[in-house]
Amino acid sequence: MKILIIGFAKIKYMPYLNLYLENIDRDGNDVHLIYWNRDLKEENLEKLQGITLHEFNCLQQDDAAKLSKIESFKKFRDYAVSVLKEGFDFAVVLHSLPGVLLSKELIGTYKNRYIFDYRDFTYENFLPYKSVIQSLVKNSYRTFVSSDAFRAFLPDSKKVLTSHNVLSEDLFFDSCCKKEKSEKIRIGFWGFIREEKINSEIIKKLGNDPKFELHYYGREQAVAENLKAFAKENALNVFFHGEYNPSQRYEFIKNTDVIHNIYGESNMNLAVSNKYYDGALFRIPQLVMKNSFMGVMAQNTGIGCAVNPFDEDFGNKIFEYYQSIDKKAFNKSCEKVVNRVKTEQSIIAETVRNIK
Repeated sequence: MKILIIGFAKIKYMPYLNLYLENIDRDGNDVHLIYWNRDLKEENLEKLQGITLHEFNCLQQDDAAKLSKIESFKKFRDYAVSVLKEGFDFAVVLHSLPGVLLSKELIGTYKNRYIFDYRDFTYENFLPYKSVIQSLVKNSYRTFVSSDAFRAFLPDSKKVLTSHNVLSEDLFFDSCCKKEKSEKIRIGFWGFIREEKINSEIIKKLGNDPKFELHYYGREQAVAENLKAFAKENALNVFFHGEYNPSQRYEFIKNTDVIHNIYGESNMNLAVSNKYYDGALFRIPQLVMKNSFMGVMAQNTGIGCAVNPFDEDFGNKIFEYYQSIDKKAFNKSCEKVVNRVKTEQSIIAETVRNIK
């Protein structure tokens, strides 16, 4: 079988790609992959041996204004269409936007022969866009959603399955790793650093509070540079550590007491981030945005605290929450979340293995 996986970013920024790399038989299938080299820098492709690579090269800042991306999105579509014309038996589309960009080809030529991996809420409030999304789901082989909150925008269909933002190796990580001791509560964020307004507020509230340290690990573009400059002028206890490899998380979690998993953008109100699972897997309490889907989940499962950085008592609430944690009860709550994820991910993995 000839299978095409359509990615929309650099390889190292698509950890969810591993689900397919681990479960598609590369020896028994002719596997191809489209990926977008957005910074035009080389990356390690060793794990992709045996896969035919189609690299789309086009410089694009991820935190650029949405309208400025239209031209590069059009170029990506043209490139992906040219690859699709080679003819494939099955396709996997990673993310909703490339699905919409390629909807004509997917629905017209690959009906019931593609997995639609739906990961982002973007323009679903725009009726024509929502209509295309729903058509993609109806005509897919299966649709995977990374958050159950996204189901509100999708057809009620048995084709829709929940696929969690977690690496398979993390599911069997030794959660009882020894933590480095600290007199301060070390709050750690990891991932692509964005959302300048809300992070400026967090830095303002916690950056000079002697009870806390605030650490940022991850990819830095314009927003991160602005935050670093703001912290330099306005805070003492804020540290930026730069980009990291996924395996390096196992090191800096030893120096993390609480995970900063707070997002303020409307599209993140319904999402479930990688850090939500990291908290449960690594047994680290997390801070999530009040009234968000993750906020409700974290509080209902007992693995986190919902807060709003713009509240006056933001710092006090974090301190009181951290001091009140019952470690035994907290670890039991994390274990329940992880066991549920393991069960649901096994279904997803089997679905990928049974592509036909």
